[in-house]
Amino acid sequence: MPKMRVAQVPFAKGPFELVERDIPEPGAGQVRIKIEACGVCHSDSYTKEGLVPGMAYPRVPGHEVIGVVDAIGPEVHGWKEGDRSGVGWHGGNCGYCGPCRHGDAFGCATSTLITGITHDGGYGEYMIAPISSVAHVPDGLSAIEAGPLMCAGITTFNALRNSGARAGDLVAVHGIGGLGHLGVQYARKLGFETVAVARGADKAPLAHELGAHHYIDSQAEDPAAALQKLGGAKAILATVTSGEAMGQIQGGLGLNGTLMVIGAVPSLNADTLFLLRGRRSIKGWYSGVASDSEDTLAFSKLNSVKSMNEVYPLSRAAEAYDRMISGQARFRVVLTMEG
Repeated sequence: MPKMRVAQVPFAKGPFELVERDIPEPGAGQVRIKIEACGVCHSDSYTKEGLVPGMAYPRVPGHEVIGVVDAIGPEVHGWKEGDRSGVGWHGGNCGYCGPCRHGDAFGCATSTLITGITHDGGYGEYMIAPISSVAHVPDGLSAIEAGPLMCAGITTFNALRNSGARAGDLVAVHGIGGLGHLGVQYARKLGFETVAVARGADKAPLAHELGAHHYIDSQAEDPAAALQKLGGAKAILATVTSGEAMGQIQGGLGLNGTLMVIGAVPSLNADTLFLLRGRRSIKGWYSGVASDSEDTLAFSKLNSVKSMNEVYPLSRAAEAYDRMISGQARFRVVLTMEG
């Protein structure tokens, strides 16, 4: 049988292995995708470190997948071979209890599938995907450009458009990293008065280049007080991974403002009196489904939102993952299948 290369995790906390496997055939309701690029996301650590109980190994991570439909299984409609396609964190649903469009990030045991966790993902040359997880990818976006938009992009874009903010409102993006550098671009393109908040004066030029109207150096001043001087934020998109930092910036919310949490932290302290007095809220947001991915890709193409990426060949998947997990990447890491 024809073979493909994949970078798999053999067991929880195990090293990446570059191995050959038989190219799989799609079953009912599935397509096979010939992968062109796959982003390397911090959430891949759930697979690498065995953070989901009962996960089967070996497992191929990767949920920022861009490629083309290579083969189509029975009971698949609306797709043809050669169609550009993408797969994100939401890996489809089994159909047991409905369309499952509003489940939690990990879903229930019988409905939501998760790319790279419940089934193999995109660190390889081919993958099988349930059709309910597959998004159409528009022409005009390269595979490398589009890959990170399937998780980092959809997460920031979806959170902002569901934050309650409207064009003209003051919106802050807390952190200018792998998520935040996209969040600033989306906030500006959505018509918000955009504030970038990060540590250090050296990040100000980048923040303005990305589209921020204002930059707040959280090392030099209290970011909550600075936001209040600007009138108070309708929404703060918290992309940082520090619960303490999130707690400190909550005070920058204006009346009816919302702290949108997309950075995973173990705990978060809230000033409940401050929330009550101003009808403020804290809301978590994870990714989205295939239709949200299509919206994200279309908006990004139309408005020239770009991910800044470091690119590695599949053969260097372990190095690419280590680069991502170190936090030193500028700003996303993407695997290509060419080497």
